[in-house]
Amino acid sequence: MYVTLEPCSTHGRTPPCVEAIIGAEFARVVVGAIDPNPAHAGRGLEKLREAGIEVVAGVLADEAAAINRGFNQWIVTGKPFVIAKCALSLDGRIARLPAEGAWLSSERSRADAHRLRAQVDAILIGAGTLRADNPRLTVRGVRGARQPWRVVVAGEGKLPKGAHLFTDEHRERTLVYTKRSLEWVLRDLGKRGVTSVLIEGGMRVLGEAFDRRLVDRVRGGGGGSVLKTAEIVEPKYRKIGADILMTGDVRYPAD
Repeated sequence: MYVTLEPCSTHGRTPPCVEAIIGAEFARVVVGAIDPNPAHAGRGLEKLREAGIEVVAGVLADEAAAINRGFNQWIVTGKPFVIAKCALSLDGRIARLPAEGAWLSSERSRADAHRLRAQVDAILIGAGTLRADNPRLTVRGVRGARQPWRVVVAGEGKLPKGAHLFTDEHRERTLVYTKRSLEWVLRDLGKRGVTSVLIEGGMRVLGEAFDRRLVDRVRGGGGGSVLKTAEIVEPKYRKIGADILMTGDVRYPAD
């Protein structure tokens, strides 16, 4: 049996994985990364060995840890892994002028964005985006996808009661935080078991996220001028139709 993360040894959202593995009578288990939780690290491996199962650990450990980075960060810090997504034109705009049409990115890029939505636990926007765009923030075109939480960070102004987020079939998956800092919101989402958040808000929300050093990864254009406060580490580029997708982890300058 090959696993990217050490099998769990305690009850959580699911029963301990080690019990199922022992019960299935596997002879050998190959493990990538060790459980990052100090309370659990190594215990799963120990139980497997006590059951007479051969264990090989640390195989492609860095690559395996990268796969589970959101979960690992949540376990260690209690805060979700944050991805900032933003389409950006060559002249630095994040939206088209009304006369130019609704979409800045292509249809193929939007389909790719839905696949990204399907991989996160929550999608976050600001009240300005809600009022201006009335987005659905749903996952479309991805078979078997689970609908993430839809999170709105708002100030004192009233929100439109007829917005899709409050009236559609997923309205129970919508959370509104009023007069709370973005950092507070992320910590509260972490307490709810949210391990990854995709920020799709406008420049105000993106600006606060970068200013507070809350963004872990950038995908898309990255938010234009807000990137002056951060560095993209080893960015990767992929062509999607006529668009260029940039993905990279964020590094902030030392104080």
